[in-house]
Amino acid sequence: MYLLRLALASLANRRFTAFLTAFAIALSVCLLLAVERVRTEARASFASTISGTDLIVGARSGSVNLLLYSVFRIGNATNNIRWDSFEHFANSKQVKWAIPISLGDSHRSYRVMGTNESYFEHYQYGRQQHLELADGRPFATDPFEVVLGAEVADALHYKLGDKLVLAHGVATVSLVKHDDKPFTVVGILKRTGTPVDRTLHISLGGMEAIHIDWHNGVPAQGAGRISADQARNMDLTPTAITAFMLGLNSKIATFAVQRDINEFRGEPMLAILPGVALQELWSLMGTAEKALFVISLFVVLTGLIGMLTAILTSLNERRREMAILRSVGARPWHIASLLVLEAFALALGGSVCGLALLYIGIASAQGYVQANYGLYLPLSLPSTYEWTLLAGILGAAVLMGTVPAWRAYRQSLADGLSIRL
Repeated sequence: MYLLRLALASLANRRFTAFLTAFAIALSVCLLLAVERVRTEARASFASTISGTDLIVGARSGSVNLLLYSVFRIGNATNNIRWDSFEHFANSKQVKWAIPISLGDSHRSYRVMGTNESYFEHYQYGRQQHLELADGRPFATDPFEVVLGAEVADALHYKLGDKLVLAHGVATVSLVKHDDKPFTVVGILKRTGTPVDRTLHISLGGMEAIHIDWHNGVPAQGAGRISADQARNMDLTPTAITAFMLGLNSKIATFAVQRDINEFRGEPMLAILPGVALQELWSLMGTAEKALFVISLFVVLTGLIGMLTAILTSLNERRREMAILRSVGARPWHIASLLVLEAFALALGGSVCGLALLYIGIASAQGYVQANYGLYLPLSLPSTYEWTLLAGILGAAVLMGTVPAWRAYRQSLADGLSIRL
């Protein structure tokens, strides 16, 4: 215990240098733990982009491709699904609810999704959170109504009652627009931090209406064109959709329903489990995740090397101090233990300060990060893995402390008292 008090007193005597060394370690520890916390929660948040959905169904392709275009609005479907195929499974006794999805149009580089009222009622994200409107209402009977995601409304400065024109296709610049059938903004969703924020939502009838006078991918000309008022009075039941999501009455039936869909003879379709597909997609991104973690480890190593440099630099200045300790009865291992304890104290102080900085940062940015990135960072105690990282840092500090300790151990009393010219 007296060696620890002596080590703390020695650090207090060199308080400015000790503070800078501990602060450097604190910053590196904070960065490492922050990266680990963000990595863990990002993975959980990524997996929670869609929740409460048992199956996602689309045209037969790859599971990742289906997940990307149906949930993340990235890429395009290989084919569409007939409306009667959707109704066949939506009306199954094992299905609790079904959400149809129709894609293919855009507005100023943001995707447009056609769906129905089930989307606002049953779609969930995060920790079983339902979609909520920040302003307005969902689309109703008029097919030319649109509900905007939060990012779309903010970036394009739309408000309730504004008119907008959709474009055909999903290119950044579209040469073909549905300017004869403008939509009215009737609702704006609360921010979710998911692809929902970057989506314009219209009804399936609206999606059908803007293409009702199109033939073979080309709009009609002259007298063949159908106005918005004429479209309102027509049957706007879709003939095909892009994909659909299913919620089942029993989780036990998931694999049975998935098999029925995959073996459906009406047309080739693929049903995927969102959680499995999300894990498969996340594994493709694992390299960048690991690279970021390795970089953080090197930052911590840099902080510890800085501590080692500071202690080694101070050794020459403290030769007389150590010689005096030896002269009053201190053993060589006492001197060595003193330096190891100093290294441990610096690392411990830096780790504690790093934890404090981490929680201050989380408390300050928690709301902003969740609102803008959909990433929930809890103010929870460090996990077992994080405690292991901290223990590893302290162990590395003690190991590095043995380097100056060994040099001090070898210094003799005569060397300490001698005067070098």
